[in-house]
Amino acid sequence: MKKFLLSVVALAGVMSVNAQQALESPGFWSNWSVGVDGGVTTPLKDHAFFGDMRGAFGLHIQKQLTPAFALGVEGAFGVNTSSWNQKYFEDIFADYMLSGRSSTAIDNMYIGAYASVNLFNLIGGYKCDGRLFDMEVVAGAGWGHEFFDKMALFPMSIDAKDQNYFMTKVGLNFNFNVCENLTVSLKPSVNFNMTGTHYNALDVDNTSAAYNVRKATFNLMAGVTYNFGPGFKCVETRNQGEIDALNAQINKLRGDIDACAANGAAIAAKRAALASELEACKNRKPEVVKEVNNNLQSVRYIFYKIGSSVITADQQPNVEMVAQYLKNHKDSKVVVKGYASPDGNLEFNKKLAAARAESVKTALVKKYGISADRITAEGEGIGEMFSENDWNRVSICTLEDK
Repeated sequence: MKKFLLSVVALAGVMSVNAQQALESPGFWSNWSVGVDGGVTTPLKDHAFFGDMRGAFGLHIQKQLTPAFALGVEGAFGVNTSSWNQKYFEDIFADYMLSGRSSTAIDNMYIGAYASVNLFNLIGGYKCDGRLFDMEVVAGAGWGHEFFDKMALFPMSIDAKDQNYFMTKVGLNFNFNVCENLTVSLKPSVNFNMTGTHYNALDVDNTSAAYNVRKATFNLMAGVTYNFGPGFKCVETRNQGEIDALNAQINKLRGDIDACAANGAAIAAKRAALASELEACKNRKPEVVKEVNNNLQSVRYIFYKIGSSVITADQQPNVEMVAQYLKNHKDSKVVVKGYASPDGNLEFNKKLAAARAESVKTALVKKYGISADRITAEGEGIGEMFSENDWNRVSICTLEDK
């Protein structure tokens, strides 16, 4: 039995450590609980099981070390309704004066320490949202005591003194978790008198054999326990690869923050420069700037007959004016854009617009000797600059000075 109990405790310790790898354990002052117990107790052998049953009550205090393992202290007391030993002495020595009843309110008591192993958490692992029902194995040891009066026995007297003995306990707890902090339990257990004297109907047993059923009691208690919490907090576990990925993401975000800070500093510097420039403009003396509208001087128009890209004689002076300007201004250039009116086929009009621009360029190069690299000729397709439809059959020459 001792080896079995030690094995259970050791296994609970090992598996509880494994179960807590994903748990955040509270401190020393957390997960304490206190409870009261009430029920019945009766001798396990040599007595009437139900006939000698009497009430019992108790108190326990417990510390939950891991989800599967707990330590606690408890006290249990048998109510003095009758004396087990008195009955059997009276049966044997009916002709003598005999009194075995205790003079106190209780017949026996037990005070000890215990360890409990939660089988559900041990085997199935801790559930973060809790369980409605679980079961514990309990093993404990402590001090047992039985109360007796002096018994007068004629013709000689025998003193039956109070008995003190070492006691062990094994049992089960069937726990119903009503809410996070309140548990109602059914607790069957067996307590063994390991060293004390035992009275029965036939003799006085002074043997000290451990786990003797003739020196054992069966107890059935119901308990109400309040747990002060806060319990065990589940934490999400991550492998090293996930941690490295998160660290890389954090470093990237830090780099982005630094880049944003540098960009913000550059914008702030530019804003300061613009503010300085604005202030300088405000302090500058006003100047009068004379604008000259050169549109009339820099643009010439060459108009065409419908469907034609030939420059007619009446339009030659306009071409000559462009050529003369380019000869007088060696650094100037000209952009010639040809247009067609909306009449006719669209594709034909696009080709016609390009041909009209090229006709001006060809005339400037071949007739007036203007370098081709100073002339840009572009067909712009349909023209809608003028409200007069005939005027949109045109090449517009725009002179550009360097």
